[in-house]
Amino acid sequence: MTTLLICEKKSAASRIAHLLSGGDQTQRSYHKHPYFEFKRKGEDYICVPLRGHIVQYDYPKKYNNWGRVDEEKLIWVEPEKKMTSKRIANLLKKKGKEVDRIVVATDYDREGELIGLEAVRIAQNDSEIPIERARFSSLSKTELEETFSNLKGVDVKLAESADSRQVIDLAWGAVLTRFLSKASGRYGKNFLSVGRVQSPTLAIVVHRDHEIDEFEPEPYWKLTALLEKKIEFEAHYKDDRVWDKEKAEKIYKKVEEADQAETVAFEERTKKDWPPSPFNTTTFLSDANKIGLSPSQAMSIAESLYTAGWISYPRTENTVYPKSLNLKEQLKKLKRSELSKEVDEILSQDKIYPTKGKKKTTDHPPIYPIKPATKKQLSGNQWKVYELVLRRFLATLAPYGVKRLRKAEFDIEGEEFRSKGTELIRPGWRKYYPYYKAKEVKIPSLEKGEMVDILDMLIDEKETKPPNRHSQGSLVKIMEKKGLGTKSTRHGIIQKLYDRDFIRGKVPSSTNSGKSVIDTLESHAEMVTKPEMTSRLEEDMEKIAQGDMEKEQVIEESREMLQTVIESLKKDREEIRKELKQSLTDQNAVGVCPKCEDGTLLIRKSKNGRFVGCSNYPECENTYSLPRSGRIKEGDGDCPECGSPKIKVYHSGDTEELCIDVRCDHSHEQRYRGRCPECGGDIREQRSYRGKRFLGCSNFPECDNTYPIPQRGNILSFGESCPECGAPLQKMLKKNKEPWIFCPNPDCSYKFEGKDKK
Repeated sequence: MTTLLICEKKSAASRIAHLLSGGDQTQRSYHKHPYFEFKRKGEDYICVPLRGHIVQYDYPKKYNNWGRVDEEKLIWVEPEKKMTSKRIANLLKKKGKEVDRIVVATDYDREGELIGLEAVRIAQNDSEIPIERARFSSLSKTELEETFSNLKGVDVKLAESADSRQVIDLAWGAVLTRFLSKASGRYGKNFLSVGRVQSPTLAIVVHRDHEIDEFEPEPYWKLTALLEKKIEFEAHYKDDRVWDKEKAEKIYKKVEEADQAETVAFEERTKKDWPPSPFNTTTFLSDANKIGLSPSQAMSIAESLYTAGWISYPRTENTVYPKSLNLKEQLKKLKRSELSKEVDEILSQDKIYPTKGKKKTTDHPPIYPIKPATKKQLSGNQWKVYELVLRRFLATLAPYGVKRLRKAEFDIEGEEFRSKGTELIRPGWRKYYPYYKAKEVKIPSLEKGEMVDILDMLIDEKETKPPNRHSQGSLVKIMEKKGLGTKSTRHGIIQKLYDRDFIRGKVPSSTNSGKSVIDTLESHAEMVTKPEMTSRLEEDMEKIAQGDMEKEQVIEESREMLQTVIESLKKDREEIRKELKQSLTDQNAVGVCPKCEDGTLLIRKSKNGRFVGCSNYPECENTYSLPRSGRIKEGDGDCPECGSPKIKVYHSGDTEELCIDVRCDHSHEQRYRGRCPECGGDIREQRSYRGKRFLGCSNFPECDNTYPIPQRGNILSFGESCPECGAPLQKMLKKNKEPWIFCPNPDCSYKFEGKDKK
């Protein structure tokens, strides 16, 4: 018997072939696309890796013209399935004629089932080849052997659920993106992207930004007594915040001279500090964000660790370890890991009781480590993610911690003050999982009636603070709570918002484009920005998978919703056009034009790159060139030399503020780093297209003399030339370090030993 084995990507196919064949697989190539051949239990296997979807939906070519095709008509157009890789398709057809059965071994989830069935239909080519399904959660030899000894059937309904998502998302994205892009005049790479899940997710960020922008701080007063009994601790006035200044000052005047506080009540108790639940995708992405990884980065790394057999499948909703997972045996395997000491401690417990979360599913277990790893085997972010997964696994099997809670009430000159303390007296699981910091406030043990010394009495005027922005990790949790997207798509949605320049920053904040799109949609088609519509469609797609709804029924429902939205938008087309154009103009503004004095300088793009031009063009033809790389924003004030606006240029981890006019003497002074020894021109600090800084001659291209320089730190001209090679010496200024004088010529061996000029 010969089996065609279909895998989702090359890395997975290579590992599966290796484990099932005992390392005796042969890699072959079909027009440079790899595939594997091996034997298992006397049977022949042909293992073909895909590259994700090799079939995707798109509209027929005649509907690609944005100007001629009405968006409303597009809603009801049936999309076509188009081949994205003819080479892989031809390989599947060729091998499909040589085999007796097909086994789908793609990721076992909604998307993986569709990817597998797409490939099966190509390979079958109208024949009746039997199909079976390999369902596994880790790429380990034990699980794969068990899986291939107990193959299942393919889940057509699950695949149809994913198929419906493609049709629905294509329609919503294409129709709304076209409408808003045309209304705002944003075409080509600058189009305004709108999506069924993307837009309500962006709305969450925009709403929080509006809360922050519109927040008006309120003053309040805080009264604090600094007390002492063996240790210093604080007690606060009973109302915590006093909103009336006169009242606060009156209380302070009454208590400021007091020497002692009388303890009128004291309470002490202990509380169990329960370990966290096992990792599902959402909690994993959230905690990975705490160690500096975006959801997109974390998922990409987790997938690579899964494919290499280090961790279990990272796309799961489950937070309960299955009974089939022998936790003690799994711990014994991990004794050879970098955390062997911690593993031994968990194993030494009399009994191991794993924590359980609220979600229990049967498709995949929670994320856990499959085999031991060390820092030599994994490095950088791969090790960080593996360690996070390993420590979470240990924490879920560790004993609970114990907190001591204390509360005290004091009488100070007839006024009530209160103190609360939390102390971790047994770390329990926190010893193994340091990513959650326990906030501790210590207060001493007291008795009713006991007098405590007052060291100081303080009154502080404070202001209420705006709410914090949502981190990427918390945004994933909010998306899950509101039913936006799935475990497999949420990280990608957030990354798409970054790619579209709708949000920026490690802690996401919305750009003017992001705000413009959401504000416009909320004014004219609020349904698009609300989670209810998207959540309802997600539930219906899940019903397709369960067999409770038909794919066609859900797609029809989605189209009717979209019809309602586009009718509302078309009715207000002119108003939407004005709103978007004004908002997007504001986003690209970098100051007032100094030439005509009533125009706005706007960032524009041409075939030769970006530049700044006056909004009064063609009446005013004032323009400025821009740096080739970096994000541009309006600077603070005008240039002291020429009066032109200043701009801020943001590079990765570096910001510079420049006069917008590169011909200005002040701008020249900012970039001047000495004389060129080759031609006598000016050596200037410059940036490459990728944002890397270097020193280059102003007479380029006639003189191509350049020098590499460090990418961090402030560099200035030292004012002298290198005595050996003639290159201009540079002074490096770094915070908390002595200035460092160096020759930028990498081929020069000169070491500065003179005295730094102040």
